[in-house]
Amino acid sequence: MKLLLDTHIILWVAGAPEKLSESTHALLQASDNSLFFSAASIWEIVIKLGLGGKDFKVDPSRLRKMLMQNGYAELPITAEHALKIESLPALHKDPFDRLLLAQARAEGMMLLTVDPLIAQYQDSVLPA
Repeated sequence: MKLLLDTHIILWVAGAPEKLSESTHALLQASDNSLFFSAASIWEIVIKLGLGGKDFKVDPSRLRKMLMQNGYAELPITAEHALKIESLPALHKDPFDRLLLAQARAEGMMLLTVDPLIAQYQDSVLPA
């Protein structure tokens, strides 16, 4: 199965793996799953870092490098992904999460997420 990780999962994989459920750990370690992260997640992290939150200390370049070194594939953002957002019901307003869902749908992936609002979409979503 092709899994696109939401931004929370990416951050937890890198810095707080104890926050991941046992079932999520199993999905991430299963050899028959392909793991992806989106350029949108790195973009979101860069924006949050730029906002200057004292509790948000992530080096996005280092995170990207670490993910790629550990076998995660980067999913770029395409115009097709952006256009797919238009067909999503307005269940969730976060533009990054909506883009991740659109990417998962366009690429035939499952979006692995901890966000209960995104889980409402059901199609192409796998709650973590």
